Amino acid sequence: MVRTKALLIAIAAILAVGSAGVWFLISEKQEAQERRAKFFGSSEEYPTSGGEKMKVEW
Repeated sequence: MVRTKALLIAIAAILAVGSAGVWFLISEKQEAQERRAKFFGSSEEYPTSGGEKMKVEW
């Protein structure tokens, strides 16, 4: 009985730590993308060539 409770508590703790770790990695990756987009500027408005912004001429 005590062994079963200890096993269930251990499994719950492992799942909690694992899900928190996954959540942290996902949020950190998204935040890094936002920082990169803010630093380099929006690549959707201007195509880049050699790191320099070019005007879009239609």
